[in-house]
Amino acid sequence: MSNNRTSKVSERVAPKAAEQVKKKPGNHDDDGPDLRTLMRAWLESHRASLADSLRRLGKQPIGSFFTCLVMAVALSMPMGLSLLLKNVEVLGGSWQRAAQISLYLKMDASSREGEALRDEIMDMPGVAQAQYVSREQALEEFKKQSGLGEAIRELPENPLPGVVVVTPTEVDKPALEALRQRLSELPKVEVAQLDLLWVERLAAILKLGDRFVFGMAVMLISALLLVIGNTIRLHIENRRTEIEVIKLVGGTDSYVRRPFLYMGALYGLGAGVLAWGILAFGLNWLNDAVVGLSGLYGSDFALAGVPGSDGLSLLIGAVLLGYIGAWIAVARHLRELAPR
Repeated sequence: MSNNRTSKVSERVAPKAAEQVKKKPGNHDDDGPDLRTLMRAWLESHRASLADSLRRLGKQPIGSFFTCLVMAVALSMPMGLSLLLKNVEVLGGSWQRAAQISLYLKMDASSREGEALRDEIMDMPGVAQAQYVSREQALEEFKKQSGLGEAIRELPENPLPGVVVVTPTEVDKPALEALRQRLSELPKVEVAQLDLLWVERLAAILKLGDRFVFGMAVMLISALLLVIGNTIRLHIENRRTEIEVIKLVGGTDSYVRRPFLYMGALYGLGAGVLAWGILAFGLNWLNDAVVGLSGLYGSDFALAGVPGSDGLSLLIGAVLLGYIGAWIAVARHLRELAPR
């Protein structure tokens, strides 16, 4: 067992020792190796470190899997909440519907004048859509929604004016107020009403949600760094003798650090893939209930899946977190393993 371990250490140290020999002053090759040889040696060193990391992770498949799973759960929580907030923005519909401008026409405005006014408003900048509701349509909708149909029939005449409902292209308070002012000056317009209360409430809720997600992400990222740091620390302790031997024969800190950095990045990659899968499965599972609920309200709203760009960002972020956590752990423990 001891001989095997020593031979493995020698195999890893040999390339480095050979490299050190080439750099000794007594070497007759004053020019040294060319750039192609150096690049080939550098790539071979990285390949060997990556292969060594994969081999060691493969020796502990269950432990490696659960480490990646813990990281994946921590990664998927803030990303999942962020995706849900994006879907809430879409459901808000969203904001443009909440920020509609209602133009109440004068009582003497005919249906033809109302339709002409609608067409004129449609050509105005800042307007996405305009819909004309005649006096008769408004009365019928009021009867259905209020349940006062019998009482309304007793009225001598229709008390409701025609309405043009304007949907803006963007939700910006100053721009909406300027648009409302322009619309109020149009002929046959009695009152131009803009209700921004729902927009402001929705904006406040989403802002609160963004801050909550940011705070949770910071805490979970800190926890992930601790998890990966502790995991790498255990790997360092298991290879303490090997590292001491490598440093005694001239191995540099970067040479010793490299396999652990690859190991941290591999943990991050595995966690990112698992987190992507958890999010895709979770949103698909939740979507059945959301579709059923929205159908009761006559809506076809459904949760969007994990966008490819977000999934790729999740993978890259997970790999970087694993790499950074491994770097911190190795930098801390290399000082303790310096040969005395």
